[in-house]
This record gives sequence, C-alpha cells and structure tokens, in this order.
Amino acid sequence: MIRARRARIVATLGPASRDRVAELALAGADVFRVNFSHGAYADHARTIAAVREAEAAIGRPLAVLADLQGPKLRLGEFENGAIAIKPGQHLRLDLKSTPGDQTRIGVPHPEVFAALRQGAVVLLDDGKVRLRVRDHGPDFADTEVEAGEALSDHKGLNLPALSIPIPALTDKDRADLNFALKEGVDWVALSFVQRAADMAELRSLVQGRANVLAKIEKPSALEALDEILDLCQAVMVARGDLGVELAPEEVPVVQKQLVRAARLRGLPVIVATQMLESMTHSPTPTRAEASDVAGAVYEGADAVMLSAESAVGAYPLEAVSIMDRIITRVEHDPRWPELMRAEYPVEDADADALVAAARRAAEAASTACLVAFTTTGKTAQRLARERPLQATLALTPNPDTARRMALIWGVEPRVVAEPSDPEELTKVAVDQAVATGLARPGQRVLMLAGLPMGRPGSANILRLAHAPTR
Repeated sequence: MIRARRARIVATLGPASRDRVAELALAGADVFRVNFSHGAYADHARTIAAVREAEAAIGRPLAVLADLQGPKLRLGEFENGAIAIKPGQHLRLDLKSTPGDQTRIGVPHPEVFAALRQGAVVLLDDGKVRLRVRDHGPDFADTEVEAGEALSDHKGLNLPALSIPIPALTDKDRADLNFALKEGVDWVALSFVQRAADMAELRSLVQGRANVLAKIEKPSALEALDEILDLCQAVMVARGDLGVELAPEEVPVVQKQLVRAARLRGLPVIVATQMLESMTHSPTPTRAEASDVAGAVYEGADAVMLSAESAVGAYPLEAVSIMDRIITRVEHDPRWPELMRAEYPVEDADADALVAAARRAAEAASTACLVAFTTTGKTAQRLARERPLQATLALTPNPDTARRMALIWGVEPRVVAEPSDPEELTKVAVDQAVATGLARPGQRVLMLAGLPMGRPGSANILRLAHAPTR
C-alpha cells in the first residue's frame, strides 16, 4: 500500500479509535500517537498491539509515537469543585494543600513561586483566566484577576515568558518511558522542553531504543532552539500550550520559523493541535481548518497531527480521510513544489554531495522513483530533506528502522533482506519498485546505497537502472 501523497498523518489513538487502527491506516494514518497524559498501561499496551496487528494486516510499516505528559502545572482542588471570579478580584496562590475558596487557590508546585516576578502574568485554564502578580514570596503570590469568570479543580497553569526551574521528566514520565520502551514504541515525544539539557536527559534514558522528538510548546524553548535541535531526531510544533503563552498573532510566525529550522537540518517536523478541531463533534471541518492543514503542507511539514479529533471524537475515520484528501489536493496544485521549496533553499553548500546529485538526477521526467538502501534511516532522511517530488522507497533489513521512517516526508519504508552484492542490490531495488507500483516495467529507478553493505552512514553509490520489461 503506497501513499499518493508526501506529507504524513499522525493520528492520536484513544477510546474512539483504538479498536479501528487498521481502518485509520487504510484511510491515511501513518503514525499513531499514544498520549500518556491519559489512560492506564493496560489500555496503552492494547493500543500498541493493535497498531502492530494493523501493520501486519495491511503490509505497511506503521510507527507508534509515545507522548510523555511532562511537568504539566495544575491547580489544586476547591471546596465545592469550582469558584466564580471577576476582574479586579484579588486571589492568593499558595502551597497549602487545603481546598481553595473565593480568596485563595492551592498550587502544589514550589517551582512556580521560584519563577514568579513582580507584575508577571499567570494564565489558568488554557488562558481563559489571566492573573497579574502584585506581590510574591517563596510560598505565595498575591494576584489580581484581569480576565476570567470561573475556575475549577486541577485546571492548567502557564507562566508566559518565564523559565520554570522544573525538570522536563517527572517520576511519572520516567515510569511511562520505561513501559513504552518495553512495549517497543518507535518514537518518544518529550513535552514542555525548555532547554537542551531536557533532550540530553531523554536521550540518555532511551539509549537508541527509539527515536526522540522535542515538543516545542514553551517560549523559553525558542531561545535555545539550535541547541535543542542538535539533540533531537524530530520536532513538533505543539500549538496548544504554545498558543496559550504566546500572543495569537505570534503563533503562525513561530510555526513557520520552527518548520524552516527543522527542514534546514533535515529533521522531520510535525505541525499539531486543533488542525481539524471541529471534527471532534462535526463530520466535516471548517474552511479555516482545511486552510490550516493546507498551509502546513505548503510549508513542507513532514506531518500534520490529529489529537482529540481521532482520540475521543465522534468522527475519527472521517477526520483522517479528510486530512488525507486535503494533503493530496494541495500536492496536486501545480504551484505546490514552488511554494514548498521557497521555505527551504534547495541549493545548500552543506548538503551531502551524493544526495544533491540524486536530487538533480531525480528531476528528470524519466525517473519513476528513488530507492534508498539504509540501515538506520539516515540516507532516506537526507533524501527527504531535499524534497524530491518522486517517492523515495526506503529499503532496510531492520523493522524498527522501517517503522521510524513512517514519519518522514515522501518516504515509503519496506523491510527486505540485505543484498549481498551490487548486482543483487540493483535487482532488489527494481523488483521492489515494481512490486510496490512506484515504477512500471521499463521505467528508470534511481538508487542510493553504500558499500560495504550494512555499514551505517556509508552511502557512496548512486546508480541508475531500468525496471525489466518482462
């Protein structure tokens, strides 16, 4: 099963969809996100097993992305579960564990008070409530309500423009990570990354058992973006909390900056959050949502993501299908290549010479597809960085590598036995290209591989071959 598009779809699994994985994959989902902010381990294990069963059924590698919750800051509880508030009202935040009332709110995070500054803004409940700090100490903050009408138990808390001295990996995250790695997930996403050390810690724990992804949802991460990208293997533009802490007009600008920064490095980049939000309850998206998905595709993002739409929504299959249709339509726009490549300077002095040559050779109309033999996925990823318009058939003997490549733009991963010599390499390449439908008999296939076979990072051969006519 070959995709008729280059951008990939990440679908979050949950109660509405974990029993429909094969249907979602046939509709267009390439990567399945397991959100460790919700659900029990038994549910997650069943979800991951369902992805593996669907993969075997449809004959196409599918990736599992484990999304760690991270240090989500939340309020404590209230005496009656909720309170009404109004602008001008004074509220004290403190470390007390007793239920809150109309005058005070428990915040069980000492790191919050360590980060606060006079005049700082505190956002609650995804920005629906805004407080201004008038006085503060190591265990309290006196604030004035600037906007908002109500608060209830355990709502989220954000501190825009402040770096919070809190580790990115909580004890829960460490336990979740251990479970996810034992279950054999392919990607691990770290939430609320603020500094490069956060990604370094994750990589030291993962030890190559999965690829790691940085979720950019804190403005402080933007200040250390280069160092963070040095330590991750993909990046997600997580517009949920990012949109809470940044002004609305800043979010699309930051999205473009992040997509471009990732593409320049050849890192897969996912655009996420509220892409088809209305489809949580509606069978069709709004026109603005369709344009949002299309915009990410025109920017050249590797993938777009569904969250609540596919996890708990009433129309998970329809959401994936419509996202697939939007991507496909954009990629049939004659101006799509021009607009997509405008986001990234194709002529790059740092590009691998062999990959650059492959891209130029692939521009010939007679080239049906590219075939990359890869052990770790790096060769296919370097090709994807150049955004060739032909599909890249990535052949690897490693099933884990094939699954991880399911996230990469334009790459069709398949598992094959490792060829023993250049002649067998050529035969495997053209046979697989024909078998998958990427090339017809007599068409030209462009191969990128390395000798000796099986040595990571040794791509040194660019070869042209024609699929046999009989």
